[in-house]
Amino acid sequence: MNMEKIYYSITEVSKMLDISASNLRYWEKEFNQLKPKRNAKGTRFYTQEDIGIVKQIMLLVHKQNLTLEGARQKLSQKKDHVAKQQEIVERLQRVRAELKGIAKALN
Repeated sequence: MNMEKIYYSITEVSKMLDISASNLRYWEKEFNQLKPKRNAKGTRFYTQEDIGIVKQIMLLVHKQNLTLEGARQKLSQKKDHVAKQQEIVERLQRVRAELKGIAKALN
């Protein structure tokens, strides 16, 4: 039985999204939408929603080449639009990977 985890450590999120933990901590300061939970020791715990926000920031900053200020504005004004864009990009990446697999199997 494959159960989704509720919380992820900063290390797990860092590996999952191929982004440094220091970058995640920096973005936490820069984007008020990104607020992972913390325990008494200050250890961060990311939810799926937090991970979604990180993916949106990555889309805006890395793929659309926006400045942090531009990404901040877009996230605060058009969060739903950005979420849909990010979902479409992920879906297209999965389709592309599947098509590459089919092409490889045919060769």
